[in-house]
Amino acid sequence: MLKKNYTAVTEFILLGLTDRAELQPVLFVVFLVIYLITVIGNVSMILLIRSDSRLHTPMYFFLSHLSFLDLCYATNITPQMLVNFLSKRKTISISGCFIQFHFFIALVITEYYLLTAMAFDRYMAICKPLLYGSKMSRCVCISLVALPYIYGFANGLLQTILMLRLSFCGPNEINHFYCADPPLLVLACSDTYVKETAMFVVAGSNLTCSLTMILISYIFIFTAILRMRSADGRRKAFSTCGSHLTAVTLFYGTLFCMHLRPPSETSVEQGKIVAVFYIFVSPMLNPLIYSLRNKDVKEAIRKVVQKKLFDK
Repeated sequence: MLKKNYTAVTEFILLGLTDRAELQPVLFVVFLVIYLITVIGNVSMILLIRSDSRLHTPMYFFLSHLSFLDLCYATNITPQMLVNFLSKRKTISISGCFIQFHFFIALVITEYYLLTAMAFDRYMAICKPLLYGSKMSRCVCISLVALPYIYGFANGLLQTILMLRLSFCGPNEINHFYCADPPLLVLACSDTYVKETAMFVVAGSNLTCSLTMILISYIFIFTAILRMRSADGRRKAFSTCGSHLTAVTLFYGTLFCMHLRPPSETSVEQGKIVAVFYIFVSPMLNPLIYSLRNKDVKEAIRKVVQKKLFDK
């Protein structure tokens, strides 16, 4: 029920990871280093894929967009968080909060289906190798990337509109380090039933749907790999899927813990820890996962390093 004689909130205070003042400078350095590694790793991956002609294939086209999403994902939250570590008053305007909220939802859902598209690409490459070149044309690849962006940002807009319909008139302290669903719903002084229902439906359906499509793709992939007679062929096929499976496990594992719980003070505290993994750790590790486990990427890096040394 909406409270009468209320004063509308114009800004929020982000409580962050901890209220211990002595830890703020330490956390600032830690997350600054993580962010710099994330930016350098993902930008390097994008530039490497664009510069090396051998990486101009569907798999690396999708990987470059995954790096771009991870870069946006971290940049949407980290700068504000770093500023707050060194500020006494850790505020964010209500408009800035909802913009951050919109991009967070949009980028998460986009990444769901980009990872799904990458699984489909691996399915076509391993299960339908003779048709791969014709079926995974540039037009198809662009469509498989564009659709997740359109769908993700449409979902983000819908969730943001529903959040804007709520009234915030009481406490304005968000018990989190960014503007997330559960802590914002706890602060609302109007009925949150529609928004909560939409949150669970969107989060649950998209998470389950995209993961189901990935699992189905990999059932066919593993079946095809096990039927291969060549041990070298099986090893190579497993190698091309290993990086993607690692990224999927890291991303979806933490998201299942984050979204499929009702908003409460306990879930928010637990959610902070989980959020660190998929907002900071996953985007930082993805370039390392794909470069260390991928022969083509390692060869491209070696060529760039040799060229730089030779030019000197």
